[in-house]
Amino acid sequence: MSGFASANDLAEKTISFDELGPGLFAYTAEGDPNSGIIIGPDGAVVVDAQATPAMAQDVMARIATVTPRQVRQVVLTHYHAVRVLGASGYFSPGGNPVILASQATRDLIVERGQADMDSEIGRFPRLFRGKESIPGLTWPTHTFEKRMTLWLGEREAQIIHIGRSHTAGDTVVWLPKEKVLFAGDTVEFGATPYCGDAHFADWSATLNAVAALGAEKLVPGRGRALMTKADCAEAIEGTRAFTSDLFGRVREGVAKGWDLKAVYDDTMGFMRPKYGSWVIFEHCMPFNVTRAFDEAGGLTHPRIWTAERDLAMWQALEHGTAMKPAEA
Repeated sequence: MSGFASANDLAEKTISFDELGPGLFAYTAEGDPNSGIIIGPDGAVVVDAQATPAMAQDVMARIATVTPRQVRQVVLTHYHAVRVLGASGYFSPGGNPVILASQATRDLIVERGQADMDSEIGRFPRLFRGKESIPGLTWPTHTFEKRMTLWLGEREAQIIHIGRSHTAGDTVVWLPKEKVLFAGDTVEFGATPYCGDAHFADWSATLNAVAALGAEKLVPGRGRALMTKADCAEAIEGTRAFTSDLFGRVREGVAKGWDLKAVYDDTMGFMRPKYGSWVIFEHCMPFNVTRAFDEAGGLTHPRIWTAERDLAMWQALEHGTAMKPAEA
């Protein structure tokens, strides 16, 4: 077993199913990945699918407590396995699933979906309960470039490729009339942003675009549902502060000519006093610093994480073992 903190994280989380407004719900679990639900006149939309079809069944059970309508569409906010591999669990066998994603997200699934699946299952075993129920990669059935609109009766749901931040394909779902935003991992609340596939230089501008929507209620990628405008602003600015602080510190180390281990040790010391209590901090930071180190050095396109690279990186940063050049 690897040394990842998450590999030893076996405690079950308490699930909340909060109503954001009529027919709008947040499925959250104490810092585990969130899902959103929109109930329309002909069916439901799920925003982010959970990690396995078996885990999707719990979301389905919560939906059944508020409506008899079936799930008609699943929206993927980005490509990470922990968000997408449960999609098949929302549709009956032989049915006609509608799975929506940005074209950039589909491109990332083509490029690195299998490697990401293998990597994430190794890092987060608890988050892939019932992994034997996963039929394979989740493929969108419909993609879009910048935005599309779902009309659920008179309810408008805008699906927006908001910009690069957590990944290159980041998508949010915005209900302008209700002022409710399902933000995916562009925004976190009390939970450490995972930045292993991030675009740090773009993240703040993407958060400006998120803030400009004017959400009064917001479901972050991780953390509790946010029910006030002030909480929404706090989450956006907290995510901005974390990513800006981290990238700024890493750039300073790179400018001094430090190697990755030195930059990691320095950045951990800098970040821990302010952010160390956030969920999955110890797990995320090796990936975050490694990606920031790459980007500060001019590598704009994130390298693919494989299970082997995960472990080599962890051992190098936590235990001082050498990384081969191809793994660094």
